Amino acid sequence: MPRRITPGTTPPGDERKRPSVGSVRRAQQITTYGVGGLLAVADQSYIVSGLDTWDVTGEPDLRDQRLEPMLHVNGFRRPPAARVATGRGVRVRRFPDTYACPQCKALKAFRDLSAAEGDNRCAQCATLLTPSRFMVACEDGHLDEFPYEAWVHADPEHKDTHPRTCSQATSELTLETDGRTASLRSIVISCSCGRKASMEGAFGKAALRRLGLRCRGTRPWLGRGATERGCKRPLQTLQRGSSAAWFADLRSALSIPPWHTELMELVEAHRRHLVGKSDERIAEFAQDEGWLTPGGYSASQVLRTVRTLENAVQPEPAEDDEDEIRFAAGEPLRQEEYEQLSKVTEDTPENKHFVCEPPQDAQRSDVPGIDRVMLVKRLREVRVLTGFTRIRPPQGSKADRDRIGRLSRNTDLDWLPAIDVVGEGVFLTLDQERLHRWESAVLRIDSNRTDRMRAAHADLLREQEWENPRSPLTSRFVLLHTLAHALINEWSLDCGYPAASLRERLYVDDEMCGVLLYTATSDSAGSLGGIVARGEVAELSRSLSLAVERAAWCSCDPLCMEAEANGVGGLNLAACHACLLLPETSCEMNNTFLDRAHLVGTPAKDFPGYFA
Repeated sequence: MPRRITPGTTPPGDERKRPSVGSVRRAQQITTYGVGGLLAVADQSYIVSGLDTWDVTGEPDLRDQRLEPMLHVNGFRRPPAARVATGRGVRVRRFPDTYACPQCKALKAFRDLSAAEGDNRCAQCATLLTPSRFMVACEDGHLDEFPYEAWVHADPEHKDTHPRTCSQATSELTLETDGRTASLRSIVISCSCGRKASMEGAFGKAALRRLGLRCRGTRPWLGRGATERGCKRPLQTLQRGSSAAWFADLRSALSIPPWHTELMELVEAHRRHLVGKSDERIAEFAQDEGWLTPGGYSASQVLRTVRTLENAVQPEPAEDDEDEIRFAAGEPLRQEEYEQLSKVTEDTPENKHFVCEPPQDAQRSDVPGIDRVMLVKRLREVRVLTGFTRIRPPQGSKADRDRIGRLSRNTDLDWLPAIDVVGEGVFLTLDQERLHRWESAVLRIDSNRTDRMRAAHADLLREQEWENPRSPLTSRFVLLHTLAHALINEWSLDCGYPAASLRERLYVDDEMCGVLLYTATSDSAGSLGGIVARGEVAELSRSLSLAVERAAWCSCDPLCMEAEANGVGGLNLAACHACLLLPETSCEMNNTFLDRAHLVGTPAKDFPGYFA
C-alpha cells in the first residue's frame, strides 16, 4: 500500500494538516527513499526527513533478537502508514533549495523566486520552476547546495586560491543552456556583474578543492542547526538524480530457530510482561491471555520460550578488527543461518516463519558440483536501515561505520526503521571435495584472475584512503557469487519472475560455501510461488546445466571474456549487462566481484572453471 509523503518539520503530535506531495511504498522507505534520500515528485525535489519527525508511537512493532543486540537498539519500527485525515506521514523538506526559471533564466533560492510559499511558479513570468540539477556532497554523508556564485567568480587562472565574490552589492545569477550539445559546456552560469562560467569540469574530484571550498557539514534532512562542524572530507559535485547521492546501509537477518515459531512471536510481543518474571507469574499471564487452552500451548512450552528470549538479551560482544574489511557473507550471523539451513525444519503450523526440507527426489543422482540442496518453503527476513552513505557504497567493515550518515538528531533514539518480508527459496552448497581441488588448481596459476580482482579491490581501497587496504576476496567468493547471478537469471526466464524479485544471500568463509536464492519482496511478484520447485534435483540439474551453458558465451564476447577489467573500479572481469549483472535489489555486492570464467573457464584454457 502506498504511504503518503508530507512536507514540513512538524514534530509527531502536532495535529496541523500538511499537504501531501506524493506517495511511496513502505519498503521503498528502507531501500530507495530512506532518511536522507532525495525524492523527485512531479517538478519538485525533496529530501526525506530524519526519524525524529516520524509519527511512531507505543512499543516497537517489529522485533528480531539476533539483530537488536548487534545494532544496539530496543526493537524496530515499520515506516508510518498513511494518515490522510491529519496530513501525517513521513516528513520531507525541500532540497535543493536553489531553483531556476526556464523562461527568465533566473537562478535563486526557491523563496526568492516563487510567487508564494509552496507555489512552484516564477513570480516574474509564472513559469514552472525547476530544481537545481547539481549539488555537492562528501563521503561522510553531508549534502549541500552547489556553490554557483563561487563557481562563477573563481579566477580561471588561479583555481587554487579562494573564490572571489561578486563586486556588486547585489548580484543576480542566471542559468542558460544553449542546447547545441548535451555536455556540461552547454550549461552556462552568468552573473549580473558580467562574469560567466560553464559547468564543464565541475565533476572533477579536485574541482571544488581548487576553489578553496570545504565541506560545511550540512545535513538538510535533519533540519536547521544540524550542521556537523570540522568535516575535512573533500566535496564532490553530484547530479540530483545520481545513484551515488544515497546508498542504503542495510542489515538483515532470517528468522531461524528458535526465533521462527508463532509462540516466540507472541512472547516477544508481550516481553515486558514476561521477561524476568517468575515461573508462576509467566504461567498466570499465559493463562490470562488464553495461551493454555486445550489444543494450545503448555505452561512448560511458554516458560521455555521466555527463558530462551531472556538468554538472548545479553549476548557476548563479538571481537572485530577496526581496520579489517569483511564481507557480510562470513559474519557470525550468517554462520548461524548456514547451520540452520543445512538442517531439516519440518512443515508444521507452529513453524510460522521457517520451514526447510530436502527435495522429494533427493534419492536420485546428485547434481554435479553441488553437495546439499534444501528447499526453504517458508522464510521471513527482517531488513533494517541503519544509515546511509554518499559518493561510494558502504564496504562492510567496522572502520567504515564512521562515515555512515545519521538518521536522527536524537542520539538517544533506541529504534531503527525496518520491514519484514516473507517468501521462499532454495539453499545449496558446493561439493567441498571438488571445491578444494578447484581452489588448489587456481592457486597454482601465477597471477590468476582472482588475484587480478583482489588487486583491483585493494587499489580501490587505497584510493579511498583506507589505512589497511587488504581485500578479503577469494576465488571461492567469486565462484559462488557468479553462480548465484547465473541461476537467478536462469530462474527469471524459467519461472517468469522479474529478476528484481529474486535475491541472493551468500554464505562464504573458510568453512562455508553456500547460497540462498529466494523471493522475499513486498511486491506482488513475491507471492507467485514456484521457486521451491526449482530446487528439486531434476529441475535444479536442468536449470544449472542451462545456466552454465549460457555463462559460457556472452553476446559481447570476445570483449567481455577477454576484458582486463569490467565494472566500477575494475572489480569484475567477464561480467556485463548482457550476461551476469542483476538489478541492484537482487545483488548483495552492488554487481561487483563477478567473473564467468570461474564457472566455465577461459577459451584459452589458462584458467579452470568449476563446472568446466
